[in-house]
Amino acid sequence: MNTTNPQNPNDAPASVVFVHGMRNSGATWEKQVEHVRTAGHEAVAIDLPAHGSRRHDRFTMDGAFEALDDAVATLPSGPVAVVGLSLGGYTSLAWAARPGTTERLVGVLAAACTSDPKGKPLRLYRDVARTVANTVYLSRRLTGRVVHPTYPPRLSMPSLQPSFGGTLGSAPGGADLRQLEIAPRQAAERHRPAWNVVTDALTDLIGRSSIANVRASRVPIWFVNGSRDRMRLEERKHLAAAREGSLVVIPNAGHDVNKEAPVAFNRVLTRALADFTRRA
Repeated sequence: MNTTNPQNPNDAPASVVFVHGMRNSGATWEKQVEHVRTAGHEAVAIDLPAHGSRRHDRFTMDGAFEALDDAVATLPSGPVAVVGLSLGGYTSLAWAARPGTTERLVGVLAAACTSDPKGKPLRLYRDVARTVANTVYLSRRLTGRVVHPTYPPRLSMPSLQPSFGGTLGSAPGGADLRQLEIAPRQAAERHRPAWNVVTDALTDLIGRSSIANVRASRVPIWFVNGSRDRMRLEERKHLAAAREGSLVVIPNAGHDVNKEAPVAFNRVLTRALADFTRRA
């Protein structure tokens, strides 16, 4: 590809769409948006349904696809890359595999999403999240305040820590399921969106195979995981399913790899975008 002809829109650096994780928002990508814009890329970090500026919408995968479509439509003509983490990674992989996805797509960087959602662990996580949501709802109805949900020891689920898209105290959003404490009411507000978005999102995800989505995708995919992320369970299977795949494991980082190791993540992001451009 000739990268010096300004008349060809495909010669421009790929625009980048960032897709956040569960119970988070586009704000989580602040360092990455700044990084790619400094390098000359157009970039936008979307809010998925039920998150951030769209917190009053209910999460559906169709709604997430529309958010991605709308974001791409706002960007200049030319190639587009998508970067997603956790829920955003699964969404990006499903969107890339969807028939009719824009021909402008040149690659996907999928972080913290290499455990196939069709597995039993996510079903269990969804069911526990539904219990949390119901407990919070009933406590508000009956007492006007939020109580601490409690669980028997077998539901502590250490294999699912850190939580699906955030860690306790991260901003915005996020909480470890085993440590969730949402009293008084002010603390509950700090952890928006509520746990019902977890049940909605996981119900939608569980019927989909991320490995099948990888196999159906026609663009290069970079998988990026933190070495301490327990969602790495099937990273090798995802890599094997990709037509053109790369796997990078960032040392000493967990599930929120872009926030826990932003310098290393940005370095990998730069390499991935260069690779997508080279292959386009």
